[in-house]
Parts: sequence; C-alpha cells; structure tokens
Amino acid sequence: MMRALDPFFALAAALRQAGFAVSPDQTTDFIAGVGVLGPRGINDVYAAARALFAIPPERVDEFDAIFRAIFAGQMVQAHADSDEDEIEALEPSDNTTDIEVEDADEPAGEDATASERLTQRAILGTADALRQFETQAARRLPRRLSYRRQQSKHGDRIDLRRALKAAARTDGDLVVLPQSRRKTRQRRIVCLVDVSGSMKDRSDALLGFAHALAQSAGRVEVFTIGTRLTRITTGLALKDRRAALTRVAQAVSDIDGGTRIGDGLQAFLSVPRYAGFVRGALVLVLSDGLERDDPTAMIDAGARMSRMAWQFHWLTPLAADPAFEPKTAALAGVLPWLDGLADGSTAQAISEYVLNIARAA
Repeated sequence: MMRALDPFFALAAALRQAGFAVSPDQTTDFIAGVGVLGPRGINDVYAAARALFAIPPERVDEFDAIFRAIFAGQMVQAHADSDEDEIEALEPSDNTTDIEVEDADEPAGEDATASERLTQRAILGTADALRQFETQAARRLPRRLSYRRQQSKHGDRIDLRRALKAAARTDGDLVVLPQSRRKTRQRRIVCLVDVSGSMKDRSDALLGFAHALAQSAGRVEVFTIGTRLTRITTGLALKDRRAALTRVAQAVSDIDGGTRIGDGLQAFLSVPRYAGFVRGALVLVLSDGLERDDPTAMIDAGARMSRMAWQFHWLTPLAADPAFEPKTAALAGVLPWLDGLADGSTAQAISEYVLNIARAA
C-alpha cells in the first residue's frame, strides 16, 4: 500500500524542492482527492494535483514537467547530473528558490538580511516574560460577544425564563426582574512564526512565545513559515515547554533555512480550513518581513488577511530600533494593511504588545 503512495509523496516533495508552497495537509488532501476520483486515469491524478496544490497559472509549465517526471518514469533520469534537460524538470525557476544571500536579486532585501540587529540572541528573561504572559492572558487577550446569554444584575434584556420561574414560586409577585447579557469568549488567535535563516537567533524566543500562547489561549492556531508551511498547534499542546519545542523541532524541517514569506502566507490561505481560521481572528505574524522573492505574493496575502481578520499585526525584531522604517518593497507594501507594526525582538516585547491589543482596540 505504501509503495503505491510513493509517487504521490514524491510529487509533493519535488514541488517543494522546486519552490512551490505545498503544506502537509495539501498532500493529504491530494491523496484523498485521488481516492475520491477513482482514479479512472492519469488525467484524474493530474486534475487533483492542479486543484489541491493550487498551482498558479504562470507556473503550470514547470508543474507539468515535474508531474511528468514523477508519473512518467523520468525521476531516475532527473537526478543524473550530466543530463541537463532532465534536471530542469526538477529545478526551481529563477525567481523562486534562491536561498543563498549572495544570490539575492533585491538589493534592499540583501542589505536587510545582513543587518547586525539579528545577530544577537535575546533569550535572557524569556522564562519570566512567558510566565507573566500565561498568568495574564486569560484576562487580557481579546474577546468577542457570544450569542449565548448569562444572568446579570446589569443586563440589557429581561431574562423571561427566570422571571416566569420566579413568578411561579411567588404567585406572580416579582420584586426585581431578572436580567441577562451576552457572554463573551476569547477571540481566535492565528500566529504565524517565521523560522527562516534570517530569524535564526530569534526562533527559540518566538517558538517559546507560541507555546505560551497555545497554553494560555483557548482558541489558537500556530504555524511556521520558512520555505514551507507547517502547522504546529498539536505539537505545542504539550504542557512541558522543552518537550513541546522538541516535538516542534522534529516537525519543522525548514527551520533556519531559506526565506519565502509570501509563498508561505499564500500556502496558508490556499488551504480553505486554514483560511477559515483567519475570519474574525487576531492574526499575528512574527517575522522580519525580509522577503527575498517577488513581493507581490506577500503583499497580496497581507491584503487578504487584513480583509478577513479582526485585526492583523506584524511584529518584527527590526522594529526594536526606534528609527526603524519598513523600506523593503514587501514590508512597505503590506504596511497599509496592518493594524499594527511593532517590536518583535524579544518574548517580553511580544507578550506586552499582544496583551495590550484588546485595550487599544
């Protein structure tokens, strides 16, 4: 059974290698989709892959080459170093997968990535800050009105059920009419953590904050973005922080790797279930925002998130500098869609900012 599924996993791996934003859930959905279709032929497999991996129109030719390499038996030849034509089928395009700093096409992004502001670890005091955050989170995280109601002395509506019960006990004599008001519940929080190489010295603190958030917030979803999208909500469910981060480290295969923030955000929004998490939620992106590819994908994803979310905040370690101004094309393009751009250099700064969002709203 597993051998029969090998080509499907190989296709997802080859697409990631070529720079397509493919999440693990998309791979699972792709296999399930093929099962639903039958399939009656290779065209059904192709159609399921096109639909569920959300292949952009401008990269269909590249996708077709990879698909043929996997399902037409050309995979072995594709690894041969001497055969340039076969290698092209699995190689990324010129504008998608450059990871090395020396190969950056955008001067602004290259300069920002080399900034010394990201070369110092800021772990001291993290434990105390996270402990304080967990203590105050339940009381200070954003909340929204629920449709359910509860008894209240100062409600906005007469509680008829309780009034009738009281009237039945007192033969119709009611001194005070019971009242009710709508309950509140914590608003969903979606946290996207950048684990690319440029955030290497901050990853521990950011993932530590994500764990504190997952432990203290009732409704939270956490993902990592680097060269791919990984959902780590389940891994952060462990109460022990060390054990939880160890599990997350095993699940996130692109940690300290390349940077494709725009593709990561687009991959997140391309999965309907994930996009549904954003509706009415508080969205936090913990990233330096140094997009090295075409900034269009990141700007478009930021605009979509802003329209769907309750509030959309971007926390970058670069903002620790009081003179910081977003000058890269990607971050400057996202700026009009943000409800807040703030310091994300330490867990303490992030914790204080998040706890004050509800008060400022």
